[in-house]
Amino acid sequence: MPERDKFAGLRPVGPVGQPVSGNICDLPPLILGGAVFNYQYNDDPQRLPVKSLIKLAFDLGVTAIDTSPYYGPSEELIGGALKDLSAEYPRSNYYICTKVGRIQLDDFDYGPDWIESSINRSLERLNTSYLDLVHLHDIEFVSTDKIFLALKKLKSLKDRQIIHNFGISGYPVDFLSYVSKKCAEDFKKEIGSLDSILSYSNMCLQNTILLNYYDSLKKISHLKQVLNGSILSMSLLRSMETRSFHPASTELKKKADEVANLCVQKYNVELADLATRFAIREWLKKGPTVLGVDSISQLQAAVSAYWDSHNDEITQNDKIIIKDCQDCFGIHLNETWQSGIKHHFD
Repeated sequence: MPERDKFAGLRPVGPVGQPVSGNICDLPPLILGGAVFNYQYNDDPQRLPVKSLIKLAFDLGVTAIDTSPYYGPSEELIGGALKDLSAEYPRSNYYICTKVGRIQLDDFDYGPDWIESSINRSLERLNTSYLDLVHLHDIEFVSTDKIFLALKKLKSLKDRQIIHNFGISGYPVDFLSYVSKKCAEDFKKEIGSLDSILSYSNMCLQNTILLNYYDSLKKISHLKQVLNGSILSMSLLRSMETRSFHPASTELKKKADEVANLCVQKYNVELADLATRFAIREWLKKGPTVLGVDSISQLQAAVSAYWDSHNDEITQNDKIIIKDCQDCFGIHLNETWQSGIKHHFD
């Protein structure tokens, strides 16, 4: 079967090269993540094959990109690549998702003036006149009054069609759920139901907490999309050493190393491959998965994992290994780490 036919199922609307619907309910099941186009993950992001990655992603139907100003040169690298590809892929053929509010590691600005200024800068960097989706970045680091003020500003920018959808991102799922519910119930006029949330490291082989919140996020908070990011939990779920910045406990990191060794020694399976298949498969009918890939081979492997997730034979084999891995995590299964300030909420 030709490759372009094999990947046809990823295209949300029509054949490659055709306009997308513009409705984020029609986001493709996989989204190309731009967090890895950053010094946090790569010593020299400018040397990454960003244009080739985006072109291949679009060819395979991965017609959405997620990034943030916080990710160093990511927006500019993506914007330059999109400009070079504009003859083949007009703006209407893909979705752009970015974020706002996080500036540096411990530097946040959720003020309305900065929100608008940052979004205008993102528009310029990404070579576009509108953004399909904007998330407030890592809301758990900011007080609730500032969060709701920023969301009111995003609502006004949506009303002006500068952005088409908006929502929140962060790590603690209970806090994401609380804020989205408040918007839907207590701030109906000023904000209303959010369009989306982006959670990370909470629907992966080590932690599936996001599954417990999915129904309420859709039915009570009335979200259009729940995006799942960092399916390798920011490098925790792989054979290579976990990144030094990872906030997990030392015990959890050691346990992840044990799980990686178990996969290789007992099953001859790379933990990252297993974890990718697991996360994509478990979230497949619920929402899009954001892929953090910085090479052609990684992108190909991730898209292959998407197709493997439809294969019953592979699924059955994976179930045996997954149970073994999750049993190995033991008390560290669904373990989380402190992120942001401690909010007091119902």
